[in-house]
Amino acid sequence: MRCLILSAAACALLSVVAYAGESAASPPVASDAAPDGTVTLSGGSIAAGIGYTWAHGELTYRNDPHPFAIHGVSIVEVGATSYSASGTVYNLKALGDFAGDYVAAGAGITIAGGGTAVFLKNEHGVVIKLIATDVGLQFKLSADGVRVTLKD
Repeated sequence: MRCLILSAAACALLSVVAYAGESAASPPVASDAAPDGTVTLSGGSIAAGIGYTWAHGELTYRNDPHPFAIHGVSIVEVGATSYSASGTVYNLKALGDFAGDYVAAGAGITIAGGGTAVFLKNEHGVVIKLIATDVGLQFKLSADGVRVTLKD
C-alpha cells in the first residue's frame, strides 16, 4: 500500500512539473464554445512503470451514436484501475476527423465537486474534454498519447 501511495505522489509531482509551463495557458477551446458531440467511455489500465490503457465508448455526433475504442501507453504508473468518463467534443467537422492520435492539450482542470477534466487533441484539431465520473480517473499519457478508432 505504501508503494502505491508513493507511486501516486510521484505521478502527481511529475504531472505538475510537466504542466508547470502551461498552468497560465487557457484551455484549447473557448469557455463559451458549443460542443459538436458528446462521448461516454469506460475502460481500464494496468501498469508496472510503463502501462497500457484501453477504453470503449460511444460518440454521439449529429444525433447518431458511433462506437469507438481507445488504446495507448501510459507512463510512471503502477497498479490496475478501471474508470468511466463522459465529455464533450469540439472542432468536429466530419465524423472521420474523430479518429486519430490524441495527446494531452493543456493541463487538466479541477471542476465543481472535486472532479477532474482533461483536454485531448488530435491531428485534425478535434478536442475532447473528458470529465471523470468515477473516482481515480487519471490520464498519464506518453508522448504518443492514445489512439482513437471508430468501430463503424
